[in-house]
Parts: sequence; C-alpha cells; structure tokens
Amino acid sequence: MNRLPYNKELVALVNFSFDVARGVGAGYAVVVQDTRGRFGSGGTFDPFVHEADDGADTIAWAAAQPWSTGAVGMVGGSYFGATQWTAATAGPEALRAIAPFVTTDQYYESWAYQGGAFELGFNLHWTLSSLAFGELQRRLGAGTAGLDDLGRLVAAVDGNEELYRRRPLVRLPELGDLAPYYDEWLAHPSYDDFWRRSAPREAWDRITVPALNMGGWWDLFLAGTLANFAGMRRHGGSDQARAHQRLVIGPWAHGATTGWFPERSYGLLSGLDGVDLTGIQLRWFDWLLKGIDNGAEHDKPVRLFVMGANRWREADDWPLPETTFVDYFLHSGGRANTAGGDGTLSPETGGAEPEDVYLYDPRNPVPTVGGATFLPGLFIGANAGPRDQRSVEARHDVLCYTSEPLDAPLEVVGPLRLVLWASSSAPDTDFTGKLVDVWPDGRAENLADGILRARYRESLSDPSPLRPETPYELEIDLVATAYVFPAGHRIRLEVSSSNFPRFDANTNTGGTIAEETDADVRQAVNRVFHDHGRPSRLVLPVVGS
Repeated sequence: MNRLPYNKELVALVNFSFDVARGVGAGYAVVVQDTRGRFGSGGTFDPFVHEADDGADTIAWAAAQPWSTGAVGMVGGSYFGATQWTAATAGPEALRAIAPFVTTDQYYESWAYQGGAFELGFNLHWTLSSLAFGELQRRLGAGTAGLDDLGRLVAAVDGNEELYRRRPLVRLPELGDLAPYYDEWLAHPSYDDFWRRSAPREAWDRITVPALNMGGWWDLFLAGTLANFAGMRRHGGSDQARAHQRLVIGPWAHGATTGWFPERSYGLLSGLDGVDLTGIQLRWFDWLLKGIDNGAEHDKPVRLFVMGANRWREADDWPLPETTFVDYFLHSGGRANTAGGDGTLSPETGGAEPEDVYLYDPRNPVPTVGGATFLPGLFIGANAGPRDQRSVEARHDVLCYTSEPLDAPLEVVGPLRLVLWASSSAPDTDFTGKLVDVWPDGRAENLADGILRARYRESLSDPSPLRPETPYELEIDLVATAYVFPAGHRIRLEVSSSNFPRFDANTNTGGTIAEETDADVRQAVNRVFHDHGRPSRLVLPVVGS
C-alpha cells in the first residue's frame, strides 16, 4: 500500500523508492491512494492529522478484498513514509510490515524545525511548489479558482528565493487559504502537544510491526530515520518489532538519489538502482507477507554506504558496536575567523587561550551551500549534498578550526555532536556547526551540519533566554555521517550563527521570530570559548582504528 498527497495517477513518477510495476510483477497487489483532501480523495487536507485513522481504515479495507491474503505491507518515502508510521500507531491488525524511506520520527524536529530553528528552506518550498499547487488544482477543477489564481501561485514559486527573505514569515498572501497549516507550524515553535499528538516516536511502544528504515546521509530527515530504527529496537510494541528493525542508509539527498552530485560522485553502486532498493524491499515483504523462508530474517540489521571508501558495509547495530568516540578540541589565539585564521583542531585539550569573537547580523546571514537541503533545484541535486565551502569560509562571521593533515585514513561512521562553550550579547541567537573535509588542494567539502537556537539549549519544549555575555555549554547535534577521510586530508569544523535559507535567521531579540519585521532585527556579538575550563570540542565516531 502507498498513501500519498501528490496524485496517485503519477505514482510511478513520484514514488522513487519502490518500483510499483516490479512489485506487481512479483505477485503483489499494489494499492495507491490519495490522502484525504488531495486530488481524487474528498475532505480537507491537514498534514499528519488524519493519517493514523485514515491509514488504518484503508488497511482494513484492503485486507478484506477478495484478491487479498489479509496481510498488508506499506511502502514509500517522505510524506508516504509518514503515512506508514502514523498508520502503524493505530495498530491495524492486517499490517505486517512497513518500509519507510527518507522520513522521520516526529514532525517537529527535522521536519518543521531542527534544534529549535525553523526549516524555512524546505517548508516554504514544499508548501508553495507542492501542497498549495495540489489544492489549487482541486479548486480549478471545481470551478472555485481561476487562471489569475494560478498565475499568482506560479509567480510565487518562481520568486521563492525572494520570499525566503520576507519578514514576517507568517501570513504570506501567496499561500492565503491554500495552505493554512503553514502559519500553524510557525505558531508552534516549541515541541508542544500540537506536535506530540502526531509523532510516531510518542507511540513506539504501540507499534508492533517490523520496519525497513531507509534514508540518506544528505537527507534532511536522516536524524528521524536513525531515531526510528534505534527507538523501535528499544521500545517497540512487540518482540517481533524490536527484533526485526532494519536500517539502510545511502549517499542520497531528499529527491536526489543517484549518489551523483554536481561536485562529487560516489560511484556506480551508490544509487538506488546500484543497491537495488526495490529488491531489498521485495525480499523483506516476501518473508513477512508471503512467509517465504528466504533468509531475510537472518540478514544483518544495518547496511550503510561509506562515502570516501565508496562501499557498502553491514553491521549489527547503530551506532556500530566497535565505535570509539574521539574528542577533537578547538584551539586558537583568538583569531579563528575565516579559513585563513589561526583556528586549529586536535585531540589535545586547551590551555589559557583567548576566545574567538564574531558579529552575527541577521540581515546578512551565512548562505546555505549544500548539505541536507530541500531547496529549488533539488531534483537535480543542484543545491544539496557535498559542495565546496571556501566561499563560506572567507566570511569573518565563520570560525574555522582545522586539524593537521592525517597520517592515515580515518573512518568516521556514526552520530556527530559539537559541544560548544559560547556566549552572546543577545537574549537569544543561533549557533551552527559544520564538519568539513579539507583536501590537499584546499577544497573544503562539507559532510554534516547542525544548528541550535540557544533558547532551546535545555529543552525543545521549554525555551529560556540567555543571560547576555554569560558562557553556556551548548550541545549541537550534527546528526551523522559515514565517511573515510583519506591520508593527507584535514578535518575542519566551521562554527557560525546562521545557515540561510535552510534555516530562518534568528533576529536575536528573544521574541517570536516568525512575527517579527525587519525593524525588529538586532545584531549579536557571539563568542566561542576553548580554554582549559571550557573545552569546546567536536566528538567524532571513529571505527576501524
């Protein structure tokens, strides 16, 4: 079963994670359904709200058909993955397995927000170019909208880049009543009951089915994919669910799944076809739906593509059991600004070192260059994945800390975090971190990044302001990677306070950012400390050494 909001008539085009025709050829009846309020289905679309009950009803219907054995599995990525997890929370009896691709464990963290910062680049582009367009198509068909409405929306999509910079973020006339939920997401900037009631992670103990979790190292939902795998292994609602979670992660971005990017490729085996993702799913379903003893029960639970080495590896768990978490400490003489500064990174702790200082101006934020993005041009991989960061590292509001050249290859596979001692002149600001591979020729290739809105340093549910000029120990989740740094390359960490338009720019006021105008914006003087008593450090998961 495949439940989607993007038009079931186009399923072969939009469902890139599972070949429907191949599924039919393998002996499966494949049901494709428009979700409530989308294209051929009646009602009103409200993202995530009705998917648990609607999914359970559809599963029960399918199981009762004369062509059905009564055993149902679900497939699909992104929102189609969300419809799987939410349906599973309702406990439908006929559901035996799910195979969610590039989706997450909740719809606050990593979908609408990350580290408390709004995922502006993804949410505005997705809402404009997909959700609002789908609703307008329905209205055009019903005669309740005209070509003028279509022209205005087309102009808004074409002007997406300009809309990113508009303040306030709420009440965009281009969206109007086509997507009222966009303002509702902005009205809930903390992880509150609005988000909890639809979050699969809040119902792991009620989910009783095995899941084949699939994601990408460059996918914006990677954190949620990893969380679902690990969370269900610990808290799943049945022995079978806990024992039979699976994880497959490739070098893919959201919508760009060939393993080839404009500035870097990972070889012929790196794409969905190279690993045969449909074949992996059919093997999974043959075991769980058809009862075929094909050995899938005994497969290793984890399959990962290691970038740099450009190979797939299998493991018994995530993080890999043989992982050693190694601290790389930040150092400088107080001038780590730009890649040409004096910032260094090493396993040795710091001494009596001065802090590094930069001015963060929300009117001139650090631009997004690659990474786990979903921006205009995503389907050709133009704005996602590995990109040269040298233009970013030339800015004085970007601190750079770089290791000595490596004597031997270093394999880094697992979760990444940055422990940062920092202060601000403002009652709230953001801090960002980015892991970078510096090549011998100077190319600076990003690998992973993260952000923390400082008011959420203690809890995503209960924000609290900063005391200006007071150092705090902050933990920034850089999510994860699987990468081999070759000998002769250097490890670099970038630290700043913005990554725009991937994330909205913090206005530094401590107020409601989505409601603020350009007149409300303030500059902030931000400091990073790395002395003996305040050891800022990058924590890398090292394997194989």
